[in-house]
Amino acid sequence: MKIVISPAKSLNYESELPTTKYTSPEFIDDAEKLNKLLAKKKPKVLAELMSISDNLAQLNWQRNQDFETPFTPENSRQAIYAFNGDVYQGLDAYTLSEDKIERLQKILRILSGQYGILRPLDLMQPYRLEMGTSLKVGRKKNLYEYWGNRLTEHLNNEMEEGELLVNLASNEYYSALKPKNIRAEIITPIFKDWKNDKLKIISFFAKKARGSMVRYILDSNANTLEDIKCFNLDDYEFSQEHTIKQNEPVFIR
Repeated sequence: MKIVISPAKSLNYESELPTTKYTSPEFIDDAEKLNKLLAKKKPKVLAELMSISDNLAQLNWQRNQDFETPFTPENSRQAIYAFNGDVYQGLDAYTLSEDKIERLQKILRILSGQYGILRPLDLMQPYRLEMGTSLKVGRKKNLYEYWGNRLTEHLNNEMEEGELLVNLASNEYYSALKPKNIRAEIITPIFKDWKNDKLKIISFFAKKARGSMVRYILDSNANTLEDIKCFNLDDYEFSQEHTIKQNEPVFIR
């Protein structure tokens, strides 16, 4: 089984790390290429390009200037401990045992605008480059064109015959893949909450639930769709009644 998730805008480079193990990103040369392009842009341009505040633009301008290779534990941090958004709070990687971290390294992949695909222990430096950013790279008009088929091909090369791909990424990041070319059955869990007598996808809760699903798969050694349907964290439970497509199981609470 492989799982894909999105990165997070909020980062944590201060908490004490539970492991000293690390790996290097597969697409480090691309990350460096993209950074060189971003480093030429002034804060005002970054603010307009990324639709962010002047303060965030200044912060990320400085990040772009500070980017350096090679990545080391002194200038970088493992991705799973660097990202700090809702999904990662649901996953709670800081409480994982060493053997669970090793399995997470095998099954989890983080899609990234700058790094392409990251494994949990891949080192990364602070950045802000969402996949949907209209950044022109050479003749490529945006990051979707830039990454092209490479992320899909990379996943295919990693996956064994019969493995599931569990999509827990946002549409923005999942769109960087070519689902029709993925040589695996794709499962996309959907999380809904009752609000005003209606079932709705509430972004904050759904993001955290995606992280909890990763943790559940890890802790339960889930390998099949039936295993995934047994997910019951955060008071969610599988609803056959509300599931329209079997490869898009709906969990409600």
